[in-house]
Amino acid sequence: MDEVTITVREARADDALEVMRLMAQIGSESTFLIMDERGMRLNEEQMRANLEGLAALENNVLLLALADEKAVGFFSVKASEMERVRHIGEFAIAVERDYWGFGIGPLLMEEGIEWAHANGVIRRLELTVQKRNARAVKLYERFGFKHEALMKRGAFAEGEFLDVHLMSMMID
Repeated sequence: MDEVTITVREARADDALEVMRLMAQIGSESTFLIMDERGMRLNEEQMRANLEGLAALENNVLLLALADEKAVGFFSVKASEMERVRHIGEFAIAVERDYWGFGIGPLLMEEGIEWAHANGVIRRLELTVQKRNARAVKLYERFGFKHEALMKRGAFAEGEFLDVHLMSMMID
């Protein structure tokens, strides 16, 4: 695969099966993520409801990167409905291993950050990333995320505790 055309759009309820497939695929490919090969552990009906719920909340989003109609990556922002913290969006991003190196991560970052700026509610994006995931840390720094803390034993994978960075970006 030398070249790939990617489109980015918000996930819809009828994407439920494809989102489930994507999450399971990505979860099986990397120990950098919280989820594993079982994905989000939702059935199709639950995933449809989850995606409908996301669409109804102004401060949450799931963006999909699509190669044709196949989801190959995502950028999500999850925020609380509680007034005092509804401006804080925790974000996650991942791309299927077969699609690494095509610029999909940076494209999703651009689209996601643009969504946050246009959103009007999100004023802070934050994430956690394993210290050993240098490629991701570099991507987040390139887009202006700042290190706030190093959380000792913030994750556990492959039989060991791992340090995790807390990083953030102010949206103003």
